[in-house]
Amino acid sequence: MDLTYPPEAEAFRAEVRSWLEANLPADWSDKESSMTPEEREQFNAQWTKKLSEGGWICASWPTEYGGRGLSIMESVVLSEEFARANAPMRADFFGDTLVGPTILQWGTEEQKRFFLPKILSGEIAWCQGFSEPDAGSDLASLKTRAELDGDEWVINGQKVWTTQAQYADYIFLLARTDPEAEKHSGISYLLVPMRQEGIEVRPIAQIDGSAEFNEVFFNNARCPKENVVGGVNNGWKVAMTTLGFERGTSATTGYRRFQRELEAIIETARANGKADDPLIRQRLALAWSKVKIMQINGLRTLTSAINNDHSATALGATNKMFWSEYHRDTMELYIDILGMEGQILTGDEKQESDFVPGVGARKRRPGYPVSAMQSSFFFSRSETIWGGTAQIQRNIVAERVLGLPKEPKPAAR
Repeated sequence: MDLTYPPEAEAFRAEVRSWLEANLPADWSDKESSMTPEEREQFNAQWTKKLSEGGWICASWPTEYGGRGLSIMESVVLSEEFARANAPMRADFFGDTLVGPTILQWGTEEQKRFFLPKILSGEIAWCQGFSEPDAGSDLASLKTRAELDGDEWVINGQKVWTTQAQYADYIFLLARTDPEAEKHSGISYLLVPMRQEGIEVRPIAQIDGSAEFNEVFFNNARCPKENVVGGVNNGWKVAMTTLGFERGTSATTGYRRFQRELEAIIETARANGKADDPLIRQRLALAWSKVKIMQINGLRTLTSAINNDHSATALGATNKMFWSEYHRDTMELYIDILGMEGQILTGDEKQESDFVPGVGARKRRPGYPVSAMQSSFFFSRSETIWGGTAQIQRNIVAERVLGLPKEPKPAAR
């Protein structure tokens, strides 16, 4: 792990920092910001245009596809400086970070020319169709099928926990295209239009008031034959690339969210006197040390990525398991610090959303005035599941790092 960034990366850092200082209001993200609601609304409306003019949207893409062709280190520096300033990047994670880079790596030239400009301009919104009711941790067991009918794929099945599906124009979807093949080998990666008959989206309301997740049902839905990415029955390899982008983009910045939230928890403990409890102090110190471990592991992950080290996958699994379990335990600590007050909904019923430290505004359910930190507590319960359960991450570490034998499969009946 080399903590020294090359001179060209530091020169680029100065460029990014200078641009942010010139374009970002100093207190735009503070809960007690001096910005009026009208000024904040105007800022949000203009910010994406400013990002585009600055060349910061999809900046790591090659220049021929609208990016700036940033190196890995320059991309890391860009993320670090935006995180340091708490500046928002464009909120199109699925397009900018997942499917766009996947198309760049695996797509045909026709797919690149059609989809990438529309991702760059924000013309197309995306969602991810991987998990199913019986294929979450064991994703290769998916049952959604796609059958070729002339020049179109006909899709039938169900996806679940599909974030932002109610707003998406396209879904990048895993479907079984060869039911006779080995389960990892008969899957294809499809780009499917969402605005069509045969697709039904049902939001899943969460206890914290959000409804970001959805069930998506496919009943003879269709997509063009040429919308397969990476070749027919090669979808598993393509999907692993997408998941690598998902787990690798915030290597050196992901810890900051937890650091800001922990600072708010410590302030709560000081305010209500729980910071004087030696057991609480010990748990807070443990939480602080784990945030530091996340920061260091992020640098290790970056080093592996730069060196094209095959340990990057295992590091990603270790990091995901570590931060998700950390967050679950730390939010339980927060509730313990609140004591009986933590059993009461303490949000403002008049506000539709509240500010979660390190995350930003989060909507709440009408009639259920959960506070921002209570909302984070509820959400933390899901984090050891999505993106790969903690149990599956342990299997990956055991097999790929420790060299242990694969977990025995259940005996066939």
